[in-house]
Amino acid sequence: MSKNLNEFQNATVGMTVGVIEVLILQPLNYMKNMTQIKQPISFNPMIMYRGVSANAVNMGSCTMIQFAVGGKLKNLVYEKTGGDFTRNLTLAEEIMCGIGAGTASAFIGSPLELVMIQQQQHGLPFTKTIANIVENPVNIYRGWVGAAVREALWTCGYLSIPPVVRRELMTSMPEYFPNNDRARIPAALLGGLFACYMTHPFDTIKTCMQGDIKRVKYGTFSQTFTKIMGGSMGIRGFYRGATFRYARMVCAVFIMDLMGEKVGQLLYPSAFTD
Repeated sequence: MSKNLNEFQNATVGMTVGVIEVLILQPLNYMKNMTQIKQPISFNPMIMYRGVSANAVNMGSCTMIQFAVGGKLKNLVYEKTGGDFTRNLTLAEEIMCGIGAGTASAFIGSPLELVMIQQQQHGLPFTKTIANIVENPVNIYRGWVGAAVREALWTCGYLSIPPVVRRELMTSMPEYFPNNDRARIPAALLGGLFACYMTHPFDTIKTCMQGDIKRVKYGTFSQTFTKIMGGSMGIRGFYRGATFRYARMVCAVFIMDLMGEKVGQLLYPSAFTD
């Protein structure tokens, strides 16, 4: 989300970057989901890419919202703190913008992830999957709380933390990190670490709830928390699939941090001219 772009421009950049990320990293997302709901993993690409359409719409829409809302919130922060658009936002300001943008995106992302997880689990066509879900309309926002908390923290991990880390590295160690490209890898590792391990318990609860729309094993958010916590793995149960998710997160943070900048300059070059 660039302060150089307006809300529409940030939205189109976010949508493009989100779809690119999904098409590249869908196998890692599939393996994470199957591990969380204790289903066997297949390495058949046709199975690994089940639900990729719903996931692409999900990530495209969510990232579009996160870039647009995040960009708007950043501009509001600048306006409310003196109007100096040349200064860098503080870490606290970046994080608050990320939390707001991520929470807003969960209203779209949570139902779409529900469709993807149901497709991955049962292998049914898109329309049949939706029909099964809406048999009970309450299902549509099943797992939303977990998705909202996860998206809020994830957005901080890929939109708020990397720019701050890059700036700090280039300022404090310019001999090792003379430019953005050199600083992008450690920024992605740190952003991915934050985004994964801070959010994974909420993601596990959400995924378990969305994988069980019949509520045979998992009920409400609190009941699902208690069920996982009381299992044989204890607190480690919240981190099922974390290895796959961290691998995806690091790659995703790197892709989004890089592509968000490059795609914005490609689509709207006039916005970046001095």
